[in-house]
Amino acid sequence: MTDRPSWDQYFMKIADDVATRATCVRRRVGAVIVKDRRILTTGYNGVPAGITHCTPETCLRTIYNVPSGERHELCRGLHAEQNAIIQAAYHGVSIKGAVIYITNQPCSICTKMLINSGILTFIFRDPYNDPLAQDMMREAGVELIVYRG
Repeated sequence: MTDRPSWDQYFMKIADDVATRATCVRRRVGAVIVKDRRILTTGYNGVPAGITHCTPETCLRTIYNVPSGERHELCRGLHAEQNAIIQAAYHGVSIKGAVIYITNQPCSICTKMLINSGILTFIFRDPYNDPLAQDMMREAGVELIVYRG
């Protein structure tokens, strides 16, 4: 079968589909955590369960004019990677040694969480300017793969 997608294409396509559930008004990001070619969890960016979704008028980052890549704490939402990790914890799924497919490169906060959760292979499509994240990835020995599919 020549039209069958590669594993990377397959999982990145799923990350794209997961991103369509995002509720963030600024960016739609999807993440898929995979181990042994099996999906363990997914996550998209948005506010916690039971919290009203942001609108252009209620987005804290817009209200305070926070540039991309700065002051991550000034946001009511969680990042896709955070939600994927939380889903694993919620359901008691070990993600140690897994791979994460993400539509965007992780920020420094997500990088710290991914490293400590035992995920050391990040496959992402869109690079993100976060020098601290890049330094930590390099120091921790994270395998970074920029998906060009």
